[in-house]
Amino acid sequence: MRLNFFRFFILLYSWVLSHALLAQNNAEAYRLNIKKMDEKIRLDGIIDEPFWQKTEVATHFWMNFPVGGTQVNDEVQTLVRVAYDDNFIYIGVECRGKGPFLVQSLKRDSDSFWSGDAFAVIFDPVNERTNGAIFGVNSEGVQTEALITGEPARRGGQLSGYNKAWDNKWYTEASVSENGWTAEMMIPFKSLRFGKKDHWGINFIRIDANNNANHSWAPVPIQFYGTDLGYLGQLIWDKPPKNTKKNISFVPYLLGDAYKDFENQSNLNQSFDIGMDAKIAINSNLNLDLTVNPDFSQVDVDEQQTNLTTVNLRFPERRLFFLENSDIFSNFGTNAKPFFSRKIGLDDDGNTIPIIYGARLSGNLNKNLRIGLMNTQTQEQELPGNNYSSLALHQRVLKRSVLRGYFHNRVGFSEGSIKGDDFNRIGGLEFNYSSVDSKWRAMAGYGLAFSNENQDQNHIFNLLGGYGGRAFNVMVNISGLGDNYINDFSLIPRQKHYDAVQDTTYILGFNHWWATMGYKFYPENTFINQHGFSLTTNGDRTTTSNELIQDKHALSYKILMKNTSTLDLTYAHEGVNLLYPFRFTDDDTPLPAQLYRFDYGQIKYVTDTRREIKLTTGFTYGSFYNGTRTEFSLGVDYRVQPWGNFSLNFVQNNLDFPSDYGAERLLLLGPKAEINFSKNFFWTTFMQYNTQRDNFNINSRLQWRYMPMSDLFIVYSDNYMVEYFGPRNRALVLKLNYWFNL
Repeated sequence: MRLNFFRFFILLYSWVLSHALLAQNNAEAYRLNIKKMDEKIRLDGIIDEPFWQKTEVATHFWMNFPVGGTQVNDEVQTLVRVAYDDNFIYIGVECRGKGPFLVQSLKRDSDSFWSGDAFAVIFDPVNERTNGAIFGVNSEGVQTEALITGEPARRGGQLSGYNKAWDNKWYTEASVSENGWTAEMMIPFKSLRFGKKDHWGINFIRIDANNNANHSWAPVPIQFYGTDLGYLGQLIWDKPPKNTKKNISFVPYLLGDAYKDFENQSNLNQSFDIGMDAKIAINSNLNLDLTVNPDFSQVDVDEQQTNLTTVNLRFPERRLFFLENSDIFSNFGTNAKPFFSRKIGLDDDGNTIPIIYGARLSGNLNKNLRIGLMNTQTQEQELPGNNYSSLALHQRVLKRSVLRGYFHNRVGFSEGSIKGDDFNRIGGLEFNYSSVDSKWRAMAGYGLAFSNENQDQNHIFNLLGGYGGRAFNVMVNISGLGDNYINDFSLIPRQKHYDAVQDTTYILGFNHWWATMGYKFYPENTFINQHGFSLTTNGDRTTTSNELIQDKHALSYKILMKNTSTLDLTYAHEGVNLLYPFRFTDDDTPLPAQLYRFDYGQIKYVTDTRREIKLTTGFTYGSFYNGTRTEFSLGVDYRVQPWGNFSLNFVQNNLDFPSDYGAERLLLLGPKAEINFSKNFFWTTFMQYNTQRDNFNINSRLQWRYMPMSDLFIVYSDNYMVEYFGPRNRALVLKLNYWFNL
């Protein structure tokens, strides 16, 4: 018996060690030499300049999805060449295969970019596997770029550590031929942050849409996206590139708008404004961002959702000033994150609070230490203004682990002076462990919050651990916060409880648990790429009395088809203990405060995403508190390659309660049209009809990128009340910005 156990232990140890060594071996086995060139490139997407033939070729790509561990067939192989001069790094890529090639949109940084044919290069100039950048191009020459952190890029969920809000100047062209497509990329050294290293981390990835496949030059296991920094190869320089001494960019803007508030019967308000953003490279690794009187009128509107929970929905941040390098400030915690930038300059309903200025210093102080320092000031209106300051430090330890610390301070500001009794201070430490091969992860964190009225029960803690293998994965998280943990920098679910009878909101501390376990199967020679199940449990209990707030236990099964379609099946048992009376509409009797248990089933199917018409359908049915709920959803997407995308999303929830509590039909309808006249001229119109919020809104935006990173925006927005269909407010905005470098 002991011998069998010993053999099992040795086999398990060898298996874990072999997978850990794969990430380390990539750096040794996949090395590409880069040399300086002395010729001029003609950027046309055709690799015909003589110097390309003198460079080394990175090829023999590996499959990353739908199978791993096998090399790509010659007919869809990729060949990459890299060179540089004093100002640029050049990449020439040949993507073999038969067309036509799929292009979802001509719009830069489109959400659907990775659903079509594409190629990208990933750089880790600091070569520490904790942060990097990705530059991508498709067969029409459309660009995308993003910042990447060292978080494991696990496939199957939301891609973490990927910030596509980062924008920078670089240049590319592409060309299609009978045997595939080619592209040339020119990336300025000014767009990268690097030190004096003779080798960088690098990888190349390709999306082969026709075969629903992902490839990478240095192999990446199937359970991770190709963007994972743990599996990079090496780019070997003949001479390390020189740091740019001067790298300063200014982006001033002019704004004119007209606004009419019908709901409050105000007069037409017209205004003219100016503002500016600036990017100043302190050195090759550290950047200072400044904004004066920022305007975010051109930012996409929030996509509304029907809210059938007792907590506020968390909408994503979309404002560019807060998005670039946002991971330095926001990558703390799990369920209860101590920082959420939408709390600055936006109220709980998403309405704008003007920001007077903002400043942010972010980047690497040295090869192991990243820093983020930010300060913003909101304008005093009917309520006092606020000054927000944030400091975050990320110290790399071990191979890919990080010791992090943060401190946030909000102080009231009125009549030109600070209000000493109006403050909120948040601080904490966190250790985040990631194995070299990205499969093992652990985290532990602790923090405190201070304000004028709370000095005890003001803690927050987080513990997390898990493993993500090719087939099996497991993750466990335990967190909690005290009754007096008041954080003006964050939106924490389950902390606030609304009493519909007293029209009062109470704040309670809670302890949270979340655990998931799943297993995936990879069948061969079938119409299925992979399928698997997951078991998930989560819940919250009050800190003081250990009283249940909510819990949920779910069994899900997901099937990924070879034709990109997906099928999701879910059965869930949920419990909600209403601590106070609650209603989902304003007209019905509130549900009494008591424990409710209900069960429901859900099915969701998405058709082939490569087709001109894609359908997303869903159906949910089951008990709901003391009644029943039926949900129908349908999304229709129609693509006219490459210039047009048209969609219609429909969600209807039928809530039926006992007679005293009424019934409700909640409808959410959202048509959207995106027309790309060229790679630099776009028109997007988005409409939303939401009976729960009694609102119908139109947002139409025309964008002309008349020069690289310089835009003209014309934005029209309109809001109506659904019940009487009367106008609420209407606005027209004209905005012009220009990016220039010193």
